[in-house]
Amino acid sequence: MTDLATHGAAFARAVAGFGPEPPVVLCHDDADGLSAGAILGRAFDRAGDGPWRGSALVRVVGRGESAWSQALRDELAARKPGGLVVTDLGVQAGAILPGVPMVLVDHHIPRAWPEPADATVISGHADAPIPTSSLLAFACAAALPLTGSGGVEDLAWLAGIGLVGDLGDRGATGDFPDIMGPLRKAHTAKALREAVSLVNAPRRSASGDARPALRLLLKATGPADIIDGTDPDAASLRAARAEVKAALEAARSVPPLFAGPVALIHCDSPCQIHPLVAQSWTGRLRRQVVIGANAGFRPGFVHFAARSAAVPDLITFLEERAPPLGPDDQFAQGHRRATGGQIRVETWNRFVADLGFGPEARVP
Repeated sequence: MTDLATHGAAFARAVAGFGPEPPVVLCHDDADGLSAGAILGRAFDRAGDGPWRGSALVRVVGRGESAWSQALRDELAARKPGGLVVTDLGVQAGAILPGVPMVLVDHHIPRAWPEPADATVISGHADAPIPTSSLLAFACAAALPLTGSGGVEDLAWLAGIGLVGDLGDRGATGDFPDIMGPLRKAHTAKALREAVSLVNAPRRSASGDARPALRLLLKATGPADIIDGTDPDAASLRAARAEVKAALEAARSVPPLFAGPVALIHCDSPCQIHPLVAQSWTGRLRRQVVIGANAGFRPGFVHFAARSAAVPDLITFLEERAPPLGPDDQFAQGHRRATGGQIRVETWNRFVADLGFGPEARVP
């Protein structure tokens, strides 16, 4: 059962221990993570009682970055935040900034649980249905002591962006009708889907820079500001989507390869289109696990995404077929219904050979 109020109360208790300096919110660069970061950042700005009074910095953690890296640790240490909130970036052991209170707000399967002294974990991975990080963030924001009487209800549409981004319109509406029903009446399902497409576009472009999307979400009053906005950030989102659309159209012309229960579609693009490629084939290949694999996204690596209309737990499916992994390989990450990884070329070639594919599936 999903108990958002309990998650929110735990969050409020945790941030009560933050120091007086403004907190930092770290978020993932997809629609769910960006929406979660925007919700929390805007809620902190409204906080009327607590040591964290004042503006929070929201920092997107994008392509090639890790919240637990030394580079980001050094960057955060220079800011001396009163606390850290990390959302949609996974749950793992270890403190990002030792000595600074940290809260993880997330819905992914934890890679490892941190010690209580390192972090408070607000996790929805065991709930049924599983909430997105943005919905968890909305519940957390609602539990904060805020100035004025408006609360955070005007930010519910941001949770809707995250829900549609991760679950699709039908999944979001079916799992969370109390949130999505009113939102679809206020903004229409088409507007929510259009906004999700635009918010996700920058991270999928060759540059991978999601900061324009975050800036828009931090100031927008609804999906219309994203879809019809006239400022440079809105224009950047539209340009990124056009770039990704062209790359995706080229990739969709590539026929799939088959081995047992797996259908494999190769692409070679600096754009992050492999999840879109995999998803686009699931309607036609309903019995297969569809893997979109991109050898052009990062030199020396193959980034891949797995989707399926028939297999409900793709993480277990991949883990049962995992090749020997090196220290730089990341495998079977994400959600049960939407997973993937990034592995070195040599690891990839072992993986597809073990799946039963021939030389045509290997990457030089």
